[in-house]
Amino acid sequence: MGKILAGVILVTALVAGAAMYYLQVYHFYENVAARGTDDVQLTSLVSGKAEPVLYDGFEAIDADSSPIRYRACFTTTMSNAMLSETYEIYETAEPLTAPGWFECYDAQAIGLALEEGRALAYLGQRDVSYGVDRVVAITDDGRGFVWHQINRCGAVVFDGQRAPDDCPEPPKGY
Repeated sequence: MGKILAGVILVTALVAGAAMYYLQVYHFYENVAARGTDDVQLTSLVSGKAEPVLYDGFEAIDADSSPIRYRACFTTTMSNAMLSETYEIYETAEPLTAPGWFECYDAQAIGLALEEGRALAYLGQRDVSYGVDRVVAITDDGRGFVWHQINRCGAVVFDGQRAPDDCPEPPKGY
């Protein structure tokens, strides 16, 4: 009887583990349909507002289960020399990983390119949802990558503390 019970527990654990893996890596993600005009935006140094930039080959995934699951890839003909004089640099960019099946996005390679100066990170949009910024990194060869990253205000509030005075008031429920 003990061997049967152990077998049932083992099979149940394997099925539960496989289900959790599938749900985290595949189930919640959906492809984002490109609108073709404003899928990639950067925040202007002059106006402080997000503005569309030139892009091609846009592909993205997102999930409703978390505000930081958005990932996108694209190409652009705009140079970092021009972009860095026009749009806000994002100093604390830390690319978040994407599911392995989203092949155009490699967080480690993006992070290395940022560290080595082969890419620059820009603020795409501040507070795309409370405490989360959209970050856009563009390499010297025109490949672009987008992800959502928790900002300073979000990190404090999501940790259960009161929002700093220079942060927007969090929505009810935080």
